[in-house]
Amino acid sequence: MTQRPSPDVISEYKEFVAWDAPTRWFHWINALAVLALIATGLVILNDDALGLSAGGKILLKSIHASFGYVMAINLLWRFIWAFYGDRYTGWRGILPGGSGYLTSLRAYVLSFLSGEPQQFVGHNPLARIGISVLFLLLLIQLTTGLVIAGTDLFWPPFGHWFAQWVAAPGVDPTSVQPGASDLIDKASYQAMRAFRAPFVQVHEFAFYALAVVITLHIIAVVLTELHEGGSITSAMFTGRKILTRKPPDAP
Repeated sequence: MTQRPSPDVISEYKEFVAWDAPTRWFHWINALAVLALIATGLVILNDDALGLSAGGKILLKSIHASFGYVMAINLLWRFIWAFYGDRYTGWRGILPGGSGYLTSLRAYVLSFLSGEPQQFVGHNPLARIGISVLFLLLLIQLTTGLVIAGTDLFWPPFGHWFAQWVAAPGVDPTSVQPGASDLIDKASYQAMRAFRAPFVQVHEFAFYALAVVITLHIIAVVLTELHEGGSITSAMFTGRKILTRKPPDAP
């Protein structure tokens, strides 16, 4: 007896439009910015062991913060675009939850374990959890990083407020610069550093968590590409996926 093909199998490869141009640009700009932040962040964490001078530390923090601004602007743009994006790039295609999500998640996991995984045009239900965690960690890094840039470098949006806090009596806050100890009130500076401390701790913890999540993200993409196909990697360049099974999230 001839075995009948699964009704979910497409007789020929079929191309689906998955990622729009704004989403693809966000992905690669974010990837480059985050890699630069991780690299410079690791050097900052080991600045004493590397023997960096005071001026070198300030320069390195300036470079790190500059990449941080790129990441922040790019991430905020992505959040805005999620309100206007289509079914795959909008919030409903990113965040886990909604009607039938748990059923969809269970079906995807079972299909993956069975060796005949479902193929999705957008993010599969498991990936939506990972993307949400990644976005949350990036948002934490954005928020705490802006505070740290304000306390270390007196850069916007909070830098002027911190400069006013630590400026010595009679000193114009706009003249306060990193390392200019003669322009700073020592007691106020110590109070500011105490305020800053928990932001630094959260920033450092999220830094390590982000490195782990990014590593898991790359592993998941590779495993999914090998196990499911669907040209997942190339789709982030072309915007299109080529699938062999009928996707549950097809229009």
